[in-house]
Amino acid sequence: MHEYTSRVRVWGLTCPGFPEEVSRARRWTRDILRGSPLADDAALIVSELSTNALLHTSSGRERGSFHLALAVAPQVIALSVTDDGGGSTPKIEHQDQDAEHGRGLGMVSAIAHRVVVQGADSGYTVTAELFVQPRRGDHPC
Repeated sequence: MHEYTSRVRVWGLTCPGFPEEVSRARRWTRDILRGSPLADDAALIVSELSTNALLHTSSGRERGSFHLALAVAPQVIALSVTDDGGGSTPKIEHQDQDAEHGRGLGMVSAIAHRVVVQGADSGYTVTAELFVQPRRGDHPC
């Protein structure tokens, strides 16, 4: 591999804290992952995480924002949303089917192969990883 190249590609997008930015984040994710069988799952995850940032943190307040990072490697797609803080620690809860709220991270954890929450009161980053199925003849490393 050349010294200045990598098989891992990383993109970032910062969105102002307006509800319509969730659809922009979803489109951005689909555009980057065009042709990937995981594009729809990734877009749904980004939509849920972005919505949570707007609803439950300072990201949804005046002058708020949220940041997306999308990393694509041969074996994994990692989607991260970082909020502006000011909310409670994101928790994966499994609500009953009649609940109107509180199912977003539970749904993300059902779709993703791994979900990691990092941060503190100043801001949390929720990262969801989707593992890419190796093609026949590909090596895991």
